[in-house]
Amino acid sequence: MKLSEMSLVRLAAWVYAIMFFFIAFMGAIPGLTNASGQLFGLFTLDFYDNALHFASGLWAAIAGWVSTRAAIFYFKVFGILYGLDGVMGLIFGQGYLDGGIVLYGITPLDFWTRLAANLPHILIGGIAVLIGFWLSRKWAADA
Repeated sequence: MKLSEMSLVRLAAWVYAIMFFFIAFMGAIPGLTNASGQLFGLFTLDFYDNALHFASGLWAAIAGWVSTRAAIFYFKVFGILYGLDGVMGLIFGQGYLDGGIVLYGITPLDFWTRLAANLPHILIGGIAVLIGFWLSRKWAADA
């Protein structure tokens, strides 16, 4: 399928795939982590976080490759799961998708650290929900 024939929803899925693959490998980029291994000096991304980001990118890539309907499904389900994970992380200091709340329990982090760590999840999940539930009705020419 040529890019001109691809729906914008599928193209958005490919953008999410690239973004998540980049996030999965950010810790390996010199200068983005401090001496303690904290990304941007705020938090560490462990194996579970990187695996989750990689799996999210893989799911987005597969959805973008398969069909507009698969991409819409991805954005709806992923957006809800990821956005709620961010809200939970903001409230409790740990989310559920990487098992953090189970492994570490409620983590007493200061508000700004919780916000910095979870705002990307809330925004990425929120945009995915927007694409899946609202914009897909306008963009899904071949659904």
